[in-house]
Parts: sequence; structure tokens; C-alpha cells
Amino acid sequence: MRIVVTATGPGLEAQVDPRFGRCAFFVLVDTETGAVESTPNPATSSPGGAGIMAAQTVINMGAEAVISGNFGPNASGALSSGGVKMYSYAGGTVKEAVDALLAGRLTPISGVTVGSGAGPGYGGGGGAGRGRGMGRGMGRGRGMGRGQGRGMGGGW
Repeated sequence: MRIVVTATGPGLEAQVDPRFGRCAFFVLVDTETGAVESTPNPATSSPGGAGIMAAQTVINMGAEAVISGNFGPNASGALSSGGVKMYSYAGGTVKEAVDALLAGRLTPISGVTVGSGAGPGYGGGGGAGRGRGMGRGMGRGRGMGRGQGRGMGGGW
């Protein structure tokens, strides 16, 4: 069986990368021959479509199964269409993940494990506060004027 594991680095001792589409490496393990091949993920710095691009890479590697922490909707759909079984695994090395699969401790997942666009992103929020408080000044006007503050909030 040809198994691809997402990894933070090359080789069997690398940690499993929880991200599928933007993982650092794909480590291919051929359980019949014992061959191990590490390939940098070409989708890591892609501005968009990383899940589909990564899935196509895994399919082109001839994988029958892929192990990762999470799979987004685009990656999941592409892998399913390509006939690649998906398994979720976290917190160990590539070798431990492969051993867990071969021992029957992992069950195939049939869909998405994270939402669309689950990777790093930026959101913007802005608010316009309208200060309407009654002043409590101690000067001549005794704070009787209407509060006219105009707050402009901006969040990232």
C-alpha cells in the first residue's frame, strides 16, 4: 500500500502536520517495498486553492491513502474523487501514523474535518461609536452640554 502522510519535515521521524493543504512535506511510504520518499508541498505558499493543489500532488504520487490532521472541503472532495482514502491522525511522527494505520487503529473519514478557508486569514471589522454621554464637568457649564464624541473603532 502507498500511504502519504503530511509532515512538518522530511522522513519518518518528522511530526505529522495537522494541515493538509498547506503542510510542509508529503512523506510517501510504500508498505510493500519499504521505500520512503519525501516531497515538499508545492501548495504551501499558494495564495488560493491549496487544498486542491495538494490533493492533486498526492494523487499524482500514486497514494492509496493519506494521513493528516485535518482535511478541508476542497481537498476532501478532490481526494475522494481520486479514490484516495483519508485518515485523521494527530500528535506523533510519520512512522507512528503509518504504524497506527497498519495496526487498524485509524478509521477512514468520509468528509471534511475543518471548514472552508480554515488556514490563516485576515478579517476586518470597523465600528463607529457615537458618544452620547452627559458630561459631568466642573467648569462653568457644569457639564450640561450634549456629549458629541464620535468614536471610530477598527479591528483586525
